[in-house]
Amino acid sequence: MRILLFPDEGLDVSGGAAELVALARALVAGKGSMETIASAEPSFGGTELASVEVASTSGPGVHMRVDPERGALLIEGDRPALTALAGELQSIAEMDDGGHQHIEYFPDHHYLAAGSLAMVVNSPHGGMPTR
Repeated sequence: MRILLFPDEGLDVSGGAAELVALARALVAGKGSMETIASAEPSFGGTELASVEVASTSGPGVHMRVDPERGALLIEGDRPALTALAGELQSIAEMDDGGHQHIEYFPDHHYLAAGSLAMVVNSPHGGMPTR
């Protein structure tokens, strides 16, 4: 899995179906961590993050932020909100073509907390449809 941070835009996540499912499982469990893989692909001005860590908190909602000292994406939230985000990742992992999903906060968002970073999650088949 590769996670890029674009300071003015948010996160760009790409990886295989198994990696997205593993992250979804950590979200459902409310705990876990994963190392990311550095890529030879260009980062287009983004900063590669070294890991992602999941923690269950009292919420409300999911808050995604970056710990710049460790280069880690921190995903924290209450269990229902973490489970909702996990469902989105599972759906993306099951895509059968290229594409991507934008996950970003707006007022009254059903699981993201205000101040959470925006995230684009790419299909395991790439960010753009081929059909």
